[in-house]
Amino acid sequence: MNDMAPALLSLMMIAAIALAIGGVVQMRRREKRGWLMLVAALVIFGNVLIRAL
Repeated sequence: MNDMAPALLSLMMIAAIALAIGGVVQMRRREKRGWLMLVAALVIFGNVLIRAL
């Protein structure tokens, strides 16, 4: 990995956490976007796991 990779992985994790929190908030309001945000967060988490290995 290059010297920029740890910073990018950290930003991706922050974005995934923000998406997960936003998804939960949207689901509590009974909006369909909540599921989409949670799925996007899971995809980002998966990308971080793959890149970190």
